[in-house]
Amino acid sequence: MNESKISVRYAKALFQLGKEKNVLDTIVTDMKLVDELCNTVKDFWLMVESPVIKTSQKRQTVKKVLADKLDAISLNFLDMVFENSREIFIKDMVRNFLDLCRKDKGVVSAKLTTASVIDKEGKANLSEMLKKAFDSKIELEEVLDKDIIGGFVLRVDDQELDMSVSTQLNQIKRTLVQ
Repeated sequence: MNESKISVRYAKALFQLGKEKNVLDTIVTDMKLVDELCNTVKDFWLMVESPVIKTSQKRQTVKKVLADKLDAISLNFLDMVFENSREIFIKDMVRNFLDLCRKDKGVVSAKLTTASVIDKEGKANLSEMLKKAFDSKIELEEVLDKDIIGGFVLRVDDQELDMSVSTQLNQIKRTLVQ
């Protein structure tokens, strides 16, 4: 089965269960914690993707580590994922689940990459402009990347506006080489 189909099916199932039980906000918080754990705790992710560690050991470890931090539904979901040997897809499942929740609430995800920190007023102005342009709530994520030198890269869903200095310099370079 295709990897994306697996992660989408699991994400949809969790989303539907959360809506049905009216605990979607709790599950969103839990899945953000799982996402953070997978992306920031290197040892945890190594354990998850390790083919050497038995599934039963992985399940026990996850239960011990997350039992007091997650809702029962989220914990049972993760247990089922491990039981079905789908743990390597957890990151994609979480991403797809959070996307479904954003769409359900009418929230558009935006990612702003800059070389330096933007002040609160600038972020507020940008959020307001995006809110008007996309006619929906905006969830703005900021990323600092010194490699873009200056300017910004704005990504909203599948659209990207690249106004970075590094991109402009590369375009000038290509023009001069031709």
